[in-house]
Amino acid sequence: MWVYFLAYNLIRLLMCQAAMQAEISPRPISFKHTLQVWIAWGRHPRDGPEHQQNTLFVLIAEQRVGNRPGRVEPRAVKRRPKPYSRLNLTLTCANSRSRILVGVSAIFLPDKVPM
Repeated sequence: MWVYFLAYNLIRLLMCQAAMQAEISPRPISFKHTLQVWIAWGRHPRDGPEHQQNTLFVLIAEQRVGNRPGRVEPRAVKRRPKPYSRLNLTLTCANSRSRILVGVSAIFLPDKVPM
């Protein structure tokens, strides 16, 4: 779990450094784009660490997220609708009720109708 927190904060740090170099707010920089650039950058090493770092920050700051005013995504747990009602009885009571109902339906609704 700590690895994910560390990676998340590392990506956010890259975003902040790129924003400082581009003299913009870090808010419009895309997290997903930063992650993709960082992964691609690690696969293809460039010349010189300073040149590498500046170019990486320029690439990160290029892609920006549009202005999304009032965007709120509340967290909620949705229940999946099921075709059966909830079982509010003990299992033995529910079984005995269903046996009684099956017996009653057999009396009133016979499978074979005499001709």
